Amino acid sequence: MSMILIVLSAVLLLVVGGCACVVWAARGGPPWTRAVATATLAAGELVRSSRRSGGRRGGGDSDGSSDG
Repeated sequence: MSMILIVLSAVLLLVVGGCACVVWAARGGPPWTRAVATATLAAGELVRSSRRSGGRRGGGDSDGSSDG
């Protein structure tokens, strides 16, 4: 149980840090923030496209929601 908590906490920290870098880079931050922001946006796009290409396995509506 504690290992799962550690992994989820690490993922949460990476997501929050990536989002902070996206905002900072948009406001003209240092070059390393632009690199992290680019990686964060690319990872988000990969997650989004993998959810789209996953097919219609669930019984949800056409917009992907399944809460009736």
